[in-house]
Formats: sequence, C-alpha cells, structure tokens
Amino acid sequence: MPDMLVKLYALPELETILQQMDGLGLQIRRAMAPDKVRILAWIGEHSTQGAVGEADVCFSHTPISLFLATRGSEILGFACYNATAPNFFGPTRVLEAEQGKGIGKALLLKSLYALKDQGYGYAIIGGVGPVQFYEKCVGATLIEGSKPGIYKDYLGVKP
Repeated sequence: MPDMLVKLYALPELETILQQMDGLGLQIRRAMAPDKVRILAWIGEHSTQGAVGEADVCFSHTPISLFLATRGSEILGFACYNATAPNFFGPTRVLEAEQGKGIGKALLLKSLYALKDQGYGYAIIGGVGPVQFYEKCVGATLIEGSKPGIYKDYLGVKP
C-alpha cells in the first residue's frame, strides 16, 4: 500500500466534527498510560499485530500520540501518529458497526491537528488502505514510489 501526503496548513476545520461526535455521545480523547494494556489488547483483537506494535510506541511519547474514540468507557476506534516514524499518521481502525458516523474522520483530524501543533507543514499517511477516504477527508495525495516505503523491512510484508 502506498503512502499519502497531507497539507497540514489546509486541513478542514476540527471543531464541527468534534461537536458532531459529542452529539452522538462519543468522545475523541488522547489515550492515558493507565489504559495502555487494555488499549493494546483491544487493538490486538480488532486490528493487526503490527498495529499493536506501532500503538505501543505511542505510549513512549509525551504526550501519548494515540487518540481513542469512546462511548463512555467502550473503545470504538483508535488512531496513532508519530508511531513508526515522526510525522506519520497511522495505524487507525474503527469498529465496523461504528463506521459511517464520522469517527474515522474525527480521529484523523485530531491526529493531524496534533502534528500541525508540533510545527509540521505536511504529514504522511503511511501504507494507506482507503485512498478515497483520505482524499475526500483531508485532500491527501498519493506519494509516487512509496510502496512499500519505510515498511520495506517490516517482517510482516511479503516480497
């Protein structure tokens, strides 16, 4: 899967999507260290082992570079940034039953705004799956020759 580039200086507004989540009774929140084991177990159940490894790295950052979508204490989705490499977004996942509500977009924007707040002008979405989603949500563009990119030595990638 190729990487995509996002202009952080041209992101859609964040507050509207966060208000939409609030209206649905959902919160987009930064992960907390005491929840690490539970979060990594959830990611292992609903995503890949590679995603667990990347998410684990997020807990070594201050602030933690992982956002959650929650309904009360129920985890509905997650998004990482600065995991495999600085200035990279991903991995991310939203439960299938919760998709189509804007949760993925909210997690994406919250993460990209965090990167923007760190001073980056651009961000890289690593190894994207849903290209059209990222094009539509944040105007991301494909990076030519980026497959497998930084993941070329990942043991989970088949030649």
